[in-house]
Amino acid sequence: MQQPHDAGAEQAILDRISRMVADEKALRELLAGSDSDGTDERARLTALEHELDQCWDLLRQRRALSEAGEDPGGARVRPSSTVEGYRS
Repeated sequence: MQQPHDAGAEQAILDRISRMVADEKALRELLAGSDSDGTDERARLTALEHELDQCWDLLRQRRALSEAGEDPGGARVRPSSTVEGYRS
């Protein structure tokens, strides 16, 4: 995922999150109603979940930098392996 650099970056991230949540919901519904093994759908769902976690992490970074009086543009997309290791 590329990070937007314009003034509407936070809104762009939120819009992307909204689209991915809708995709996630559609995939879960497809899997629930499917008689197939859903291997491709499960792989896509896993990738989508990881990308969503990265987007939320990026948004949190931007907000934290902004609250600290720093440039939110300094936030970077972190690897999925890093983000997935966080606990809520």
